[in-house]
Amino acid sequence: MASHFLKFFGFSLVVFASYVNGVYEDDFSFDQNYFSLWGSNHLTRVNNNKEVQLMLEQYSGGGGFRSISDYGSGRFGMRMKLPYANTTGIIISFYLTSVPDSYNPGNQDEIDFEFIGGTDLQTNIYAGDSGNRGERYRLWFDPREDFHLYEVLWNPNMIVFYVDKIPVRVFKNNKDRGVNYLSNPMHTEASIWTADWAGTVDWSRGPFITNYRRFGIDGCVSQNTSLNQECLSPNLPWNSQKELSPREKMMYRRIRKQHLVYDYCLHNETKQNHPECLIPPI
Repeated sequence: MASHFLKFFGFSLVVFASYVNGVYEDDFSFDQNYFSLWGSNHLTRVNNNKEVQLMLEQYSGGGGFRSISDYGSGRFGMRMKLPYANTTGIIISFYLTSVPDSYNPGNQDEIDFEFIGGTDLQTNIYAGDSGNRGERYRLWFDPREDFHLYEVLWNPNMIVFYVDKIPVRVFKNNKDRGVNYLSNPMHTEASIWTADWAGTVDWSRGPFITNYRRFGIDGCVSQNTSLNQECLSPNLPWNSQKELSPREKMMYRRIRKQHLVYDYCLHNETKQNHPECLIPPI
């Protein structure tokens, strides 16, 4: 299996390339696992369908794509390169989401990577509720200069956000302590769009183009509207992980100390509705 060394704050890690059914995740073409969800005229396939570009224009909007299948657990990732421009007012994302409940809007599960109005990275988690679990990080690199890997591990035990294989956020399954946890199958989506609350877009810098790569998905396909028991099985490789490794914990603590710039659990207006904020961090 291919590998490379990753250096981070004095640590040297051997990172192994992941593959699905004998095919490296970077070698899957877009159409094997994804399709255009909206704004198809703003999605361009390049590099033999192993890369796509999503474009945002002033008068014709942006675009998005999603996975063909829904999943009940797994490890999901995308390599992204942001537009090299001021992206104030623009939302660039990669996330997992369940099908919205038409009888109870907002009652859905979601795990978000979002770049909002700049190059800082924001994450959020919805667990059958309205979310409000935002965390924001000032990255140790410029995400506009090259591709970087944004991944989510989601299993019955925990959710872990990774950036270039470095854990930046952990959300444990603490349902026994009154904390909401994900309970629905989800699919992956990616999109670029605008929001007034994120600021005013400088359209003179457009069009804005985000590049996406790595279309392999290492997850358990869910055949039902509820989570399959098979997807919760401890025999699945991604479901066996219950904790970060000692080395991951060391990196996790350091990244949060140096790069976390907003944590919902430190703000009274959000932490009061989230019992997980009362649980000591790892």
